[in-house]
Amino acid sequence: MKKSYKIDVDCANCANKMEVAANSTEGVKSAVVNFMMLKMNVEFEDGVQPKEVMARVLENCKKVEDDCEIFF
Repeated sequence: MKKSYKIDVDCANCANKMEVAANSTEGVKSAVVNFMMLKMNVEFEDGVQPKEVMARVLENCKKVEDDCEIFF
């Protein structure tokens, strides 16, 4: 399953950090952050609940960039 989420991040480097953090989250098959569009496209592994995974993605992103936001 693939979903797109609106994000709020200040710079391209921070967006890159968010992408790395999202990709290292369990349940995420792949994640791509587009800084110019302020979007995160996430492909989930089979059988996971996207809202639960996105809560962990946000938690991991906040560890590397504390003022970022993902709207889900």
